[in-house]
Amino acid sequence: MAEHFLEDSVSAVAVRIDAEHPSGLVFDPHQPQLRVTDLGVVRGDGVFETMLARDGQVRKFEAHLQRLARSARLTEIGIPPAESWRSAVQRGLDEFRNRGGLPDEVTIRLTATRGVDGEPASDDPAFAGTYWALLSPVSEEIKAKRGAPIAVTLLDRGHDATAAERAPWLLLSAKTLSYAVNMAALRWAKSHGFDDVIFTTSDGHILEAPTSTVLLLRKNPDEPQRPTLLTPILETGILPGTTQGAIFTAAERAGWNLGYGPLTPEDLYTADHLWLVSSVRLASPVARVEDRELAVDPTWTQKLNEFLNQDLPVQHPTT
Repeated sequence: MAEHFLEDSVSAVAVRIDAEHPSGLVFDPHQPQLRVTDLGVVRGDGVFETMLARDGQVRKFEAHLQRLARSARLTEIGIPPAESWRSAVQRGLDEFRNRGGLPDEVTIRLTATRGVDGEPASDDPAFAGTYWALLSPVSEEIKAKRGAPIAVTLLDRGHDATAAERAPWLLLSAKTLSYAVNMAALRWAKSHGFDDVIFTTSDGHILEAPTSTVLLLRKNPDEPQRPTLLTPILETGILPGTTQGAIFTAAERAGWNLGYGPLTPEDLYTADHLWLVSSVRLASPVARVEDRELAVDPTWTQKLNEFLNQDLPVQHPTT
């Protein structure tokens, strides 16, 4: 039976997965857990996913589990089966209920590391590393900022559009723990008067943001209710966006047109509307790219978030 922690721990729930507890074991996230020799800590050698649960229902759960498995394959890290992750998340949500109340929105982060070098945690490759789920209430600050217009800067990611194909060892499309560059880019943006970043290749292709996917809209004068949504192509090495994919599925059902890059900065400047989309922040409208002002229409942002509320299967050009 899971232990219920004191009031000062109520803000988060953590669930460990290992060979002895394949369905998860609740632990106190405020107490030390990782060995200092864990490769996730000393080398950022691990993968993760971040999801949103609303009223106890995890959004795009299968898509996130599939992307976690994809990242694990790319990095050659063994991870527990999908049912272990599902069970661990459910234990976490139940723990909130047992404590006296499940928050209306919960951020769920699944993390898997390669574990300690030379000392696998189990002979079973699926449990040889270190694995946990961390569940935290979505802050009121994040909720309040949803839908607020943002300003973004364009930063060179340091490789060309063919790097993912030429150098697969760069793991460009895996969601790894190595986020130092992403965080440095966000700090650079904020210190220069921007809210976020859109990465570009050295040869001028649009990639993604540090923690979100780029999505733009072009209106159709002949059929105003059937605009075109565009997102960068995956072949440049970007992470397949679960939020973008869910929006595309719903948009296609609504009769909208869909498109995939390649996109350039000029495409951003000439778009009718532009967003950065992610699982927890949802659709954030972009009002400025560098020194270029863009139109913002709350109606279109609301429509994208309505698409997300349908929680449909994720659609990408390749799977």
